[in-house]
Amino acid sequence: MRTWLPPIVVGVVALALWQLLTVVGGVPSFLLPAPSAIATQFVENAGRIFDASVATGTNALVGFVAGTVLGLLAAIVAVRFSVVDGLLTPLAAAAAAVPIVALAPLLNSMYSTTTETPRRLVVTIVVFFPVFVSTARGLRQVPKVHADLMTSYAASGWQITRTVRLPAALPHLFTGLRIAAPGAVIAAIIAEYFGGLQNGLGSRITSAAANTAYPRAWAYVVGAMCVGLVFLAAVLLLEQLTRRPRTPLLSTIR
Repeated sequence: MRTWLPPIVVGVVALALWQLLTVVGGVPSFLLPAPSAIATQFVENAGRIFDASVATGTNALVGFVAGTVLGLLAAIVAVRFSVVDGLLTPLAAAAAAVPIVALAPLLNSMYSTTTETPRRLVVTIVVFFPVFVSTARGLRQVPKVHADLMTSYAASGWQITRTVRLPAALPHLFTGLRIAAPGAVIAAIIAEYFGGLQNGLGSRITSAAANTAYPRAWAYVVGAMCVGLVFLAAVLLLEQLTRRPRTPLLSTIR
């Protein structure tokens, strides 16, 4: 109760103040719709919101998995070979510095607007950097005595990575995944603002806002928030499932 009750109370109070401000204060809907109006539109358009959430969520999921795999593999190779590290780290930092609003139109022009490939590539690039940086840091922070012990057993580089470095890097990996999970959804939505298929949350938000249907646009925003929470909850659940009791290093080697 101490964990989930305070956020619920804060959320309920915030919604009540929001409703009071918009109704009593007479705030126009184009500035800030009332929560009751947003809830009404959410219920009336639940089917469309679900379909748009599935489209956006699929793009975010494909890019999230691809970015995670590439970031993890790149971190392993970079830690093993200093030359690769010197090449990949600046490139990863440069990719992270490119804004999505500049990257999405370029990818849309490179690929057909009837495919989801540009959006998934945008998500992949956004996810790659936090996963790569966090995993590489975790792979390097292995106690020297453990690495020396594995070397004394004539373990190969891959055996050391698999039995010592990767398990020790899991907390850092999931730190990067917790950052990348909501970022994947945000990147997928923003990429939809620049053309392509009109089936995702981003295109529905812009369409509703262009037609001055602001409560409906906010209802799609709520759908986007739900997708982001699902991604974050999945990462947290996976983190819990991968935790295991600490075992002595010698038993792990055996």
